[in-house]
Amino acid sequence: MNIAADVAAAMDDLGLGDEFSYDDLLAAMQSRQERPLTIVDCAELPPREGINALWLPTERVDVVLCVPTDSALHRQQFVLHELAHMLLNHGDDLLVDPCDVLFPDIPPATLRRLLRRQHLDTEPEILAEALADRLAAAIRGSAAHESRFSEIFG
Repeated sequence: MNIAADVAAAMDDLGLGDEFSYDDLLAAMQSRQERPLTIVDCAELPPREGINALWLPTERVDVVLCVPTDSALHRQQFVLHELAHMLLNHGDDLLVDPCDVLFPDIPPATLRRLLRRQHLDTEPEILAEALADRLAAAIRGSAAHESRFSEIFG
């Protein structure tokens, strides 16, 4: 596993450069996936399992479920981690039939299928978290750049 190379390749494939906004990233992901992306707060995610977010890919829409949090940055990191799984093509075997998912209740079979990714010491999880951190840095860089522009040019 070459984390730096894999993260750099995923960033290059994204095609947004080194700095971009969160909204730019969401739009790029929808374009890349060729289907809408929906992000939903879901208090029913099992905190005892350490699950902060889940990506449910379907043929028509990608859904990211997040545990509710008061911190916008914390929530964003949860979403970025799931977007990283998308960018890294980690969900090829996770396609969910939309009929299986009734919000906010997730059928036990679907949840078990997705909980395979709860082990944070696996290669896919390490790589997804590294890419999520890189995405967050790019978003922070964009925000800092916009702030500097406003300071200089008003």
